[in-house]
Amino acid sequence: MFGIEPPLKDLELLDQECPFFIQQFSSEAEAKMLANRSVLIKFVVELWGHGNTHEDLIESLRNSHDSVVPYLSDTASFKIVVDGFNKSLPQKYKIETIERLTERALPFTGKIDLKKPDHLYYLLEDYGKQKKNAESFPQHVYFGRWVADGNRNEIQNQRINKRSFIGNTSMESSLSLLMANLSKVQKNMLVIDPFVGTGSILVPCAYHHAYVMGTDINYLLLHAKAKPSRSKQKTRSPDESIRNNLAQYGLETYYCDIMVGDASRHSMWRTSEIFDAIITDPPYGIREGAKKVGKEEDVLLTPDQRVDHIPQKVDYDLSNIFNDLLNFAYKFLRTGGRLTYWFPVHRAAYKEENIPHHPCMKLVSNCEQVLNIRISRRLITMEKVQPYREDQYLASQTHVDHYLNASFREMYFKVTENPQKSLKSEGNSQHIKKPP
Repeated sequence: MFGIEPPLKDLELLDQECPFFIQQFSSEAEAKMLANRSVLIKFVVELWGHGNTHEDLIESLRNSHDSVVPYLSDTASFKIVVDGFNKSLPQKYKIETIERLTERALPFTGKIDLKKPDHLYYLLEDYGKQKKNAESFPQHVYFGRWVADGNRNEIQNQRINKRSFIGNTSMESSLSLLMANLSKVQKNMLVIDPFVGTGSILVPCAYHHAYVMGTDINYLLLHAKAKPSRSKQKTRSPDESIRNNLAQYGLETYYCDIMVGDASRHSMWRTSEIFDAIITDPPYGIREGAKKVGKEEDVLLTPDQRVDHIPQKVDYDLSNIFNDLLNFAYKFLRTGGRLTYWFPVHRAAYKEENIPHHPCMKLVSNCEQVLNIRISRRLITMEKVQPYREDQYLASQTHVDHYLNASFREMYFKVTENPQKSLKSEGNSQHIKKPP
């Protein structure tokens, strides 16, 4: 999004169990841009030295680059923070570590200021993977100058319990912000959520100055007439709406509209690639059932009955939801735009062939959020690489239907005797027993 190209060789060395990652940037400005947008980065430091032990660190700092020298001779105030991963460090140990570092490697001449220092430094100790009993000595030690904090404060600012309009399936703010970043949402974009619900995904998009809109088939929810989600609240307030949620953050100017509509009915839209991003979390059938307009039996309506008629709804299975979603993106997403959505799975049965694909959509990322030992959901991001052509309609396909033998609701609430055998293969029958 910012034109920053991280070296692939560095990304390949990323340890999923380690919270520290060394990354090369061409300038400090690049690091600040990235941190200012990211909700997964805690902070960025300019690395001055590191080593497996404190002695290695001290030797590394003594041989550090000339760019460190001006900070040592500067009269500006400073503060050093000592922090450990996977181990709580006593205050006495922190003070001794700082004194040893400043005496032997970094003779700062400025004054110490613990409240508002001109420069902030971090000494970070890595005690290895999360476990009950950490090692006595760190596995690796880092030291550097603070450059920027990540945008994690926005997670608290956008917490859903602070909003007037929430529902059972409102997306938590950290994940909504992450989805907006994966979709590269920027100023003046047009973003849609086809399963908008209470609009929790649209808030971070508007926060990044994109214009937002959405559709949902649930008339009662969008008009604040559905059952409230908050404890002890008997009825919803008339002012509960997605628009008021945005107004709460001063973002009402980015509100386009919310429509009661069926996401499966693409014909209600004028065929035009108008959306810059499609970001959504379709209903899984756990807390909210997935529905679409349909008839279980034909009923003839009189002209009077057609006035204000609410059509019948039928179940909308997940396999069709995701294929329709990709087809919607093919028709209405601009080339280069991104589609980001959640795909719930049974972990033992999941395989990459379960993810629907489209010849005009390229898979960008596939991340797992573990919900419990059996169930997770995949955060899928795709980018449109070819424009829509009316004379050559291309449809989404799924090589292996993850929901062929059981709905996700059945996978979620029931325990299989052998999920590897009963769910992993399409042709195998499923043996289900009640959970203990």
